Amino acid sequence: MLHELTAGNKDALGKLIPLVYRELRLMAARYLRAERVGHTLQPTALVHEVYLRLVSQEHADWKDRAHFFGVAAQLMRRILVDYARARAAAKRSGTPVRLDIEGWEPGGRELKVEEILAVDEALDRLAELDPQQTRVVELRYFAGLTVVETAEATGVSRSTVQRDWIMANAWLRSELSRSLTA
Repeated sequence: MLHELTAGNKDALGKLIPLVYRELRLMAARYLRAERVGHTLQPTALVHEVYLRLVSQEHADWKDRAHFFGVAAQLMRRILVDYARARAAAKRSGTPVRLDIEGWEPGGRELKVEEILAVDEALDRLAELDPQQTRVVELRYFAGLTVVETAEATGVSRSTVQRDWIMANAWLRSELSRSLTA
């Protein structure tokens, strides 16, 4: 069905979503686990928003299943960051963000809106230095892909994914710790 989508058959997405819905919902739940308690955006709503954005994409060149889930993970990250930015703009306090660098890790404590934005900004800075490492973080952390799946999605070896993951973690810890001293 991904090849049909690439060929321009928009109806194929309607057939594909029911097949991948459960995995997308699990991915959304993983994302939202780090959000504050009582977050108004629920996993189902996040999946529906991803669906709307996928439908509106022109000229998507789906390589495989891992690529599809990688794009879905990026979309989820963007949706949550947009949501956090809107929320932060609504309650500007002017107080500096103090970020616990352990908080951005999977399974860590829930992140505050300001912390989500700090992590996103750090990832954007990393993307300027090393887009490959950023992609590995997105796929491993946000999409929940394994090292093998990430290697398949990025077209590099497992050892490269593991090295990128370690380097990106070190760089992000360093960047995010600066928020503590700023």
